[in-house]
Amino acid sequence: MATRPTNERDRAAHWSSVYERNRPDTVSWYQRDPAMSLALVEALGLEPDTAVLDVGGGTSPLLPALLDRGFVDVTVLDIAEAALAQSRAVVGEDPRARWIAADLLTWVPPRRYGLWHDRAVLHFFTGDEVLAYRRILDAALSPGGAVVLATFAPDGPEQCSGLPVTRYGPQALAGLLGEGFELADARVEDHTTPGGAVQRFTWIVARRSGSARMA
Repeated sequence: MATRPTNERDRAAHWSSVYERNRPDTVSWYQRDPAMSLALVEALGLEPDTAVLDVGGGTSPLLPALLDRGFVDVTVLDIAEAALAQSRAVVGEDPRARWIAADLLTWVPPRRYGLWHDRAVLHFFTGDEVLAYRRILDAALSPGGAVVLATFAPDGPEQCSGLPVTRYGPQALAGLLGEGFELADARVEDHTTPGGAVQRFTWIVARRSGSARMA
């Protein structure tokens, strides 16, 4: 197992190496179709001009899928420049798409977003990193905004990409968001990796208190 990176330089080096050494369709988290993400986003009933932030989106197919569905303001944030370069190559020069190369834990959001989407970033963080994640989410999310969040489930893998992870159930994830958020949905997904392994994920959707429930 690789040594867990605990600072910005080491985190950037680790994830850049992952994307430089592997094709996008061979990494364990690869999905040809981000079906669960899309189902939860669609259930929220978001307007197409909702500002979307895909945290750790890298080469995820979620960006082009959202653009195909008419979203006009989608940002992908990832620490690995190599991943974002691959994403740009797929999408091309589309004014509806933006890419930010930054370490999430030290990033200062320049604006607010109506949707925070994170599939499999949070579970790499521990201790003070989780507190930093929560503060940044709070600063980046608009009042009444929504969170779609996925981590390995309690019976999911104990590591990913050579690193240990923290596994969560839906109540633990909702508790991490804390007061001010209302749990709207929770689901379990069995993701099959390109290598044929099955990884169980916990998904939740939450809105800030006082906003409308999911349709």
